[in-house]
Amino acid sequence: MGRRGPAPKPTVLKKLAGNPGRRALNDQEAKPDTTMPRCPHHLNAVAQKEWRRVARRLHKAGLLTYVDMAALAVYCQAYGRWVEAEVMLAGSGSELVVETPNGYPMQNPLISIVNTTTKQMLDALAEFGMTPASRSRIKVDPPNKDKDELDALFSRVGKRVKVSNE
Repeated sequence: MGRRGPAPKPTVLKKLAGNPGRRALNDQEAKPDTTMPRCPHHLNAVAQKEWRRVARRLHKAGLLTYVDMAALAVYCQAYGRWVEAEVMLAGSGSELVVETPNGYPMQNPLISIVNTTTKQMLDALAEFGMTPASRSRIKVDPPNKDKDELDALFSRVGKRVKVSNE
């Protein structure tokens, strides 16, 4: 028997939402490598373009880590297939019903592809807080440009900085 109830929300999303349930946060949650993953080469061209559009933004928000590559790739590939199916559907005159070789009417198979990829995209989007409803539950501090620049400076300099009392 599988697990019951909704999948638990990641702690990072609970923190961003301000922990509205006021339940104890999991302080032992796995903390994956925060390195930004590279775009997989097997994605189609449209999917790669979508990866470039969202990956850096998700990573900067703390929602994309190295181990999340496959989850984002699923979204991007579904997006690429959705765009391809929509273009093909528009090219076929947007016919919702087509005729089988035997002369019977049937739903255009592209409609099934559009519906399936739409569901896959929406499921993946919600995982990353990329839908209006999932995003409305997240609270983030506005970016502090000065702090980011200082963090970058200190990370480059590392421990080589010495403070003198002269």
